[in-house]
Amino acid sequence: MDAEEIILYPLISEKAIAQIHNNNTIVFIVRSDATKQQIKKAVEDLYDVKVQDVNTLLARDGRKKAYVRLAEGYSALDLATKLGVI
Repeated sequence: MDAEEIILYPLISEKAIAQIHNNNTIVFIVRSDATKQQIKKAVEDLYDVKVQDVNTLLARDGRKKAYVRLAEGYSALDLATKLGVI
């Protein structure tokens, strides 16, 4: 699976913005069959950042959310600005 196929789009919500500011974490909507390892590699390849941790959540509406925490030295706020989230 290609990196562009795994990461569908960044989530823009009040809670997602709070995650960016408080936890250096950015939230993406991803393919429902993507694994945490695939998501980590896709984010690192697409956005040239180092990922510390990935947590996933299957929402009631069928979407899969990936909470991607960036490693020390990388800023989720900078990435969100680059993506146009903020």
